This record gives sequence, C-alpha cells and structure tokens, in this order.
Amino acid sequence: MHALAGIISPRGVPALAHPPQRMVDRLCHDSSRVPGYGTFEAIGARVGWVAPPEAAAKPAWSRTRQVAVLLASDATALHSTQSAASLADAIEHSGLHALTSLNGWFSGLIVDLRDCTATLFNDRYGLGRLYYHETPHGFFFSSEAKSLLAVLPQLRQLDPRGVAELFSVGCVLQNRSLFSGIHLLPHGSAWKFHRDGRIDKHRYFDPALWEQQPLLDSVTYGERLREVFARIAARCVGGTSPVAMSLTGGLDSRAVMAWAGVEPGALPCYTFGGPFRDCADVQIARRLAKLCQHPHTTIRIGSEFFSHFQHLAEKSVYLSDGAMDVSGAVELHVNRKAREIAPVRLTGNYGSEILRSHVAFRPGQLDRSLFTPDFNRLIDEAAETYRQETACHRLSFIAFKQVPWHHYARFSVEKSQLTPRSPFLDNELVALAYQAPRELSSSPRPLLHLIAQGNPSLASLGTDRALRTRSFPLVSRAARAWQEFTAKAEYAYDYGMPRWLARTDRALTGLRLEKLFLGRHKFYHFRVWYRDQLREIVHGHGQLTQPAFYREGVARQLTADHVSGRANRTLELHKLLSLQLIDRSLLRA
Repeated sequence: MHALAGIISPRGVPALAHPPQRMVDRLCHDSSRVPGYGTFEAIGARVGWVAPPEAAAKPAWSRTRQVAVLLASDATALHSTQSAASLADAIEHSGLHALTSLNGWFSGLIVDLRDCTATLFNDRYGLGRLYYHETPHGFFFSSEAKSLLAVLPQLRQLDPRGVAELFSVGCVLQNRSLFSGIHLLPHGSAWKFHRDGRIDKHRYFDPALWEQQPLLDSVTYGERLREVFARIAARCVGGTSPVAMSLTGGLDSRAVMAWAGVEPGALPCYTFGGPFRDCADVQIARRLAKLCQHPHTTIRIGSEFFSHFQHLAEKSVYLSDGAMDVSGAVELHVNRKAREIAPVRLTGNYGSEILRSHVAFRPGQLDRSLFTPDFNRLIDEAAETYRQETACHRLSFIAFKQVPWHHYARFSVEKSQLTPRSPFLDNELVALAYQAPRELSSSPRPLLHLIAQGNPSLASLGTDRALRTRSFPLVSRAARAWQEFTAKAEYAYDYGMPRWLARTDRALTGLRLEKLFLGRHKFYHFRVWYRDQLREIVHGHGQLTQPAFYREGVARQLTADHVSGRANRTLELHKLLSLQLIDRSLLRA
C-alpha cells in the first residue's frame, strides 16, 4: 500500500460528505496507484488508501475478524515470515507492542472492534509521515498534506514560522508543517482514538532504550556489525519485486554490494550522471559493478530534463508537499528513469549519518536584505529552535529528527516513483550504532573493514574521497588532497560562487570554464542552468507575484541579477521558485 487518508469522528458527531474520496484523489498521482475505501461505523472511522493495481490492497484482518490493519510501507517493514494478517493477529494477542516487530519506514491504522478504538501509528523514525488536523468534525489524517488541504480550505495558507525554518535550515522542525494547523505524527507514535473523543497519544518506542545501552569494545563492535549487516543486506535484495542497486563512489552503497550475496548478473546497478563528464560516482560505480559482475547503467541529465524542467519542478514540489524545493526536479527525473530498470531502488542512504554520525543540515547564511523585518526575526528564531533540538544525544538527533525532518524531502520524491530501500535504517543496525566505541562513532574504519570482509576487491578500490583499506601514505594523501580540491572548486564554481566572481565568469562565457570545474563530483549544476538553459523559465518567474515574506521588488531583482550573470542567486532562486509553485499547486489548486 502506498498511502492512506481518512477521518476519525467521535460518537454523535455528524459525518462530512465523502471526505475520504476527496482526500484519496490527491494521493493518486499516476496509474501505479489505484484507490480503495473502507468504513468502520463502530469506530467512527472512514478511510481510503492507494495501492498498486496488482496488489488489491484492503484491510488485513486477524483470524477472529476483531482487529484490522491498514499498512502503508516498504515490503521490508514486515519480516519474511510475517504478513499484514499475522501482524493483526499479533496485535490482537499482545497489543501495540507488536508494532516493535516492524522495520524500516511505514505508517498505518489499526481498527480494534473489541473496544471500538482506532490507532494511528508510524515507524520509530517518523519517515513514514502522517499529517493531521483536528476539527469539531473529527481527526483528519493523511500520508500527504495535500489531502487535508483538499477538504479543509481554512488550512490553505503558509505558516510563516515553518517557511522561516525551511529557509534557514532547509526543513520544518518540531513535527510542524509548512501549512498553518497541519502537524506531523511524532516518530514511534501509536495514538489511540476512543469513541467518546479521547485520544491517548502514546509512543510505542523511546530512543532512550537505545541510548542506555553499554558501549562495546572495537573488536566486539566489528564482529557484531558484520553479523548484523550481512543478515540485513541479504534481506534487502529479497522479496518478489525486482531490485536494482543505486550505486555511488562512496562507502555506504559499496557495503551493500559487498554483502548482498546475489549471483553475478542478478543485481542491476545504476548511477546518476551529468552533462559535462563522467563524475567520480559514475567512474567508480562502473568499476565496482564490473568487479561484482553486475550490469551497470549511467542515468544522465540531458536535453530531455531541460525541456521538461517546468513540469518536473512543479511536480516535485507538489509530491513532497513543499518539503522539496525545485531542485527536486532532478530527483524526479532520474528516479523515473530508475523505475524503468527496477521498481525497488536499493541505496546506501543514511549510512554516513547512522554509522558515522554525520549531521547533514544546519542554519545557513541568508541574505537578510531580501526579507521583511518580521520574517528576519522568524529566521533568528529558527536558528534558536534548531540549537534547542540538537541538545540531545547526537545519534538520536540524526535518527529521530534529521531523518524525518530533513531527509524526508528527497525521500518523498523518490518514493513517488519507486520503492526506496536502505539497510541503514534497519532497527537492529541503528540500535547497534549506539554501541559503537567513541573513537569509532564518526570514523570510516568500521565500514572499510566491513567491506573488506565481504569483498576485499571492493575495499581496495578508492572512494570518491580516495578512502581505501590499504594504501601508500604519500600517494593516499595526495589523492585525497586532489579529490578535496576538486570538490571545493566545483562548489565554488556552482552554488558557492561569490558575487564578484560571477561577473567575471559571465564575461568569460565563451571559454566555457564550466567544463573545467563542473561534473567532477556532482551531476547537477543549477547556477549555470538557471543562467543558461533555464533562463527563460527563471525570467518568467521573476514577473510573477512575489511571496509576502520578501521586500518589494525582490523577485525581479533576484532573477535579473542571476540570468544576467551579475550575481550568483542559485539558492535564493530555489526558494523563490518553490514558494511560487507551492502557492500555485498546493494552495490555489
């Protein structure tokens, strides 16, 4: 099941006219999703869902027909010997504790006819989102905010605080959303709804259980990592749906390759590439696939992307409920191509975050002259809110805040096209990461050793940052220095180009300097694209009504500065274009 939506009303509250149908309409994004509906009169719940045409999804009932479960998830949420029906049996027998057996990302609804209750739940990380809003008519919920906007017109306005957080740190914090009055179910929730209107807002999982584990010594940790990861990686390539590996030049996807345990040729691989050259990811991934004797495809950004950018940008903003900005057009394009290879995309996503404690987002530097004084105050508050949220266990911040708040944006676009799957959010592996020795908690050494144990030839090939298990110190330092230099130079020529250098670069356009710097590590380059291939689209957006958070005339100024080459306004244009598309596709649609 892809997604679900519905309303739970207390006893005696009159029902609204067919809200599930209108809500589910917004979840049917293409022919891969067909709707279904159910009404549970005794519970006061009217629900709908979308699922693949071949799945014939419907509530899974326990043997006694007393407990029903609606589950929106990746197939790996259930163990190989488990089904949604057996989950319903387990819930009937042992209560909500049965939810701890689920893995990966998911959300769902439990209907219990024994005590006439309904329970909304999600995964322990909160990546399987459920948006909600409470009204006198009941509790509205959906996997996507656009369903609530469809039936509750009073919610069709942006929350300035959420927008300021999106601008400052790249996502909305504290389980709020971009839309006033719409919130997110917190991670690991199991909210039980009674017929008299009471809601027990419980959590079935507390991160403190993992935080309180004893740390392991380096030898024991390495042994446990190998044992756990081998089991998880094998499970990730299983199931009935074809799986392909999204392979990069880094360590995380390589670890999956080392322990996948499939026959040669059985795991198609692909890597995303740009228009200038084969980036480091493509070059290294191609060699990795060859070592494992699997086919490899490079999915490139080309003229087709530029000609469809306007549609792709609007669609990515719409699909993600505004969490992903217009740069998500790239993600939408390449994941559509990836779906043609296999419907399940296996990745190394979240590996550096979970096993190396990488914090991926922080407050950014914004040009305050663009915004109104009131909005600048909200930007200051966003930075303070972020600081408060980081005042906890570092890995808990990453797993239970960074993953559902920050990483969800890209994840939402990916899962609109295929099924993303990663071993690095497996419950057993994340729990083990809390036990890493302090000296290894942010080190690549455990993962390098793990890869060497699974496939030594993969560990001997350098990464996109020139990491490998065995190397000559002088050569390795030189290789790493070169990779770091080219990565920083590419950033400086793209997103990070200062204003004075943008003018010089524009004057030297005929030399095509972008071919010298771009494409070595990244496959998308919006600064140049906005100025050249997409300039007409960007210029057109500068003529539209600008969002209320900006000072008068800013929209025209930003677009004119960038397309003329007077300044680098890439990040500002991402935000401006995204707000305009949110207004058009989500608020006014």
